[in-house]
Amino acid sequence: MTDVRLREEICRFGRSLFERGLTPGSSGNISLRLDDGGWLVTPTNASLGFLDPARIARLDAQGKLVSGDAPTKEIPLHTALYETRAGARAIVHLHSTHAVAITMLPEIDPMAVLPPMTPYYLMRAGQTALVPYFRPGDPAVADAIKGLAGRYSSVLLANHGPVVAGVTLEAAVFATEELEETAKLYLLLRGLNPRYLSPEQVSDLVRVFGLTLPRHDEHGH
Repeated sequence: MTDVRLREEICRFGRSLFERGLTPGSSGNISLRLDDGGWLVTPTNASLGFLDPARIARLDAQGKLVSGDAPTKEIPLHTALYETRAGARAIVHLHSTHAVAITMLPEIDPMAVLPPMTPYYLMRAGQTALVPYFRPGDPAVADAIKGLAGRYSSVLLANHGPVVAGVTLEAAVFATEELEETAKLYLLLRGLNPRYLSPEQVSDLVRVFGLTLPRHDEHGH
């Protein structure tokens, strides 16, 4: 896909996420890793609903700005996931309401934030890790993400929002949306003793779809 098409794709998905209320105001950011090791990244203080393809930041492989506006201050999030997820070619970071909400609940398991509620959550987002709170833009968040050793493609930042990697931008967006919908289900059903997928059902998904779930072998969920 050409540089122009990639920029247009970022704008198209960004607008879709914004218009559906998945990241308000100028929150959230998107990046794409290019074949030469550089990136396309949404600019700082830019609304995902009103992106200009020509103003998207182009960084070289060392993270230096080559063209476009200054990139998001959340670059450390993206760098850490790209460095630890070898197959990642796109990353989406949002401030989606329900995903942020569950990061504040006391019962959350930081190594498997959400239970196995639906097959598509496991198929698209896998399992989700929770990273402790860091000030937005704090480079220390990169060390926390690197500490997960690339086992997770979806990460929740406490009191902040999801960061999700994918092999394509479409895959990263779909996984982020699935994470948000699953968080919404969790909040709707909290305290109602819902039936989650059984360990056998999860094992079947792992086998049929070749899923990698960090906690599956240890806990069966």
